Amino acid sequence: MTEDAIIVGGGFAGLSAAMQLARARRRVTVLDTGLPRNRFAAHAHGFLAQDGRPGLDILADARRQLAAYGTVTFRDTEAERLDGDIDAFSVLTGDGERIAARRVLLATGFEDRLPDVAGLAERWGKTVLHCPYCHGYEVGGGPMGVLARTADAARFATIVSDWGGVTLFTNGTAEPEEEALALLERRNVTLRPGRVTAIADGPDGMLSVETGPGIPTLVRALFVMPEARVRSAIPDDRALARKETPIGPIIKTDETGQTSLPGLYAAGDIAIGAGNISFASADGVKAGVMLHHSLIVAAN
Repeated sequence: MTEDAIIVGGGFAGLSAAMQLARARRRVTVLDTGLPRNRFAAHAHGFLAQDGRPGLDILADARRQLAAYGTVTFRDTEAERLDGDIDAFSVLTGDGERIAARRVLLATGFEDRLPDVAGLAERWGKTVLHCPYCHGYEVGGGPMGVLARTADAARFATIVSDWGGVTLFTNGTAEPEEEALALLERRNVTLRPGRVTAIADGPDGMLSVETGPGIPTLVRALFVMPEARVRSAIPDDRALARKETPIGPIIKTDETGQTSLPGLYAAGDIAIGAGNISFASADGVKAGVMLHHSLIVAAN
């Protein structure tokens, strides 16, 4: 049987899209590996009516609610390959099955690639963070750090400074240009040159940022914009158009969420770039509704 849609990824974007299609009584299969991008964080913040709940618990609730709709099927596997075209797609799953669908939505999220600094990866999602809107309230009010990966870190540091005093660790990147330096000064951001050699636990729950011989800098948390890679081979296999962003290339979509391949949609982090579950959920709603509209138009 041909599905109306296959959704690749069961995170906030994918499940939000699935809800719209399920309520339109459309047949949907959701493929999910159970490894959402935000699994490293103990709690999700800033998500309306769910503030402070573990992200995995929110997703589990959403999945239970979707399971009540008889047209939704969940498969705990990945999508290995996408063949075919609009109205005649075929997805090969990780367990070797082929599923046919009229439309496909990619909502796999990103894999974050952190700078190669000792101690950084072990603290990712705890005291090494990506989003001040998601975690700044909990760690703010004291000294914080921003670890540069690209020149965009200067602008990022000025935003983080609304939550506390910030030290920008340039970590071998070029010194910010004159205009950026002036803004950093106005925002009272301290510039710390040199390579960051290690991250370690400091006294009283602080984080110790080492930049070579001498006294390390103590911060409550260290923010970093990691390099983000789409967690799927499908965009490369199908030569989808990309859009460059400070965190890396994302999938280019039109105003409906459709990619450069007709009938293939993308939603969430991989289509908008921002790592925020409210944004991802909203983008999934939009893509799900627009995908449904395309099915109606095609049937007439």
